[in-house]
Amino acid sequence: MHTAVGLTAVMVLLVTGCSTTQRVTVRDEPGICAFLGEVCHELQPGARGEAGLRWVNPTSGPTQYHQVIVEVVGFFGTDASKVPPVDQERLTALFQQSLTEVLATKYQVVEQPAPGTMQLQVVILDAEAATPGLRSVSMVIPQARLLGTGYYAASGRYPFVGGGQAAFKATDAVTGQVLGAGVDRRVGGGAIQTAAQWQWGDAENVIKAWAQQLADGIYAYTSGARKP
Repeated sequence: MHTAVGLTAVMVLLVTGCSTTQRVTVRDEPGICAFLGEVCHELQPGARGEAGLRWVNPTSGPTQYHQVIVEVVGFFGTDASKVPPVDQERLTALFQQSLTEVLATKYQVVEQPAPGTMQLQVVILDAEAATPGLRSVSMVIPQARLLGTGYYAASGRYPFVGGGQAAFKATDAVTGQVLGAGVDRRVGGGAIQTAAQWQWGDAENVIKAWAQQLADGIYAYTSGARKP
């Protein structure tokens, strides 16, 4: 029995050890529907590489969109109050910057509505701080890391990590038609290089992962590579 558990832990370590973030189950909360509106009832589980829950309007005609307005609204919902205002501002600014930079490689980022422009709105529903000292110990010391990997095998996440949950909605900037929506929850992964980061380091890595995931996902539709 102990041998089997040990082998399982090692296998999980090998598979997940290089990941800086990992997708976990979306936490149900009122803020999701409060932000997304009626389309929140259309959400379905996303495939690997997609948001945890997502929906794409089957009548959206995505290939017409070549410009994007980026708006990270900030923290939204009841869980947001547990994050200090100064950290809310810092994480919101990081999300706006990261999302704008990655979308700018695929679209013209604009500020005013016009035909062929989508508006992407994002809210951070909550953020979890890591426990810096304990996270470092659990990631760096071999015995503690093995225990942490066992914890991962049992719970689906590493101990003492941070992370967060966010929702997004893409609309036609002129008509307001909802083109797609989603919600995703991610936490810190098992990468050694994240061990010594500050308490919001996992949340920052999650935000950067979301930015890339959103850009890649949206572009798959607007480029015609994927159909709604």
